[in-house]
Amino acid sequence: MKKVLAITMMILSVFISCKKETTLPGPQITPNAPKEAEIVEPTGDQCYVSTTKNSSIKLSFNVNSHQEVNGKLSYSIYGKDKNEGTINGNMVGDTLIAEYTFASEGVSSVREVVFLKREGTLIEGYGDVTEGNGKVTFKNRSKLNFNPEETLIKVDCTEQQVQH
Repeated sequence: MKKVLAITMMILSVFISCKKETTLPGPQITPNAPKEAEIVEPTGDQCYVSTTKNSSIKLSFNVNSHQEVNGKLSYSIYGKDKNEGTINGNMVGDTLIAEYTFASEGVSSVREVVFLKREGTLIEGYGDVTEGNGKVTFKNRSKLNFNPEETLIKVDCTEQQVQH
């Protein structure tokens, strides 16, 4: 009899606990309605060039209203093989972060590039890299070095005709 009573009590407690509404302790938080997206005007075509000694870097790109970037980048560094390719990425504040897909010595490669925008110029960032998933990326973007001696100067795309 005691066993039957204990089993009945257990079954009843299970049924009762299943019907309880669960309420969270403390005040309920309701999410705010989403704000309207800020409309950012596209900045259009931009061209930058760096020429030092017997080397040159040429970058031309377009930024759309979502701050997405696509364009062309070429390096012609004295004593090294020339490489040319495309960039796809985003403007994050004053920083261009993109994947550079290029061909060099007949091999296609992908590496991350970062340029800091300063007063009509772009300064390329350098730092420790890691390779994974067929791409070379920076280990830590916050530790990049930006050498002002390697500055790309903004040029007029229509007059200068940056060729790649």
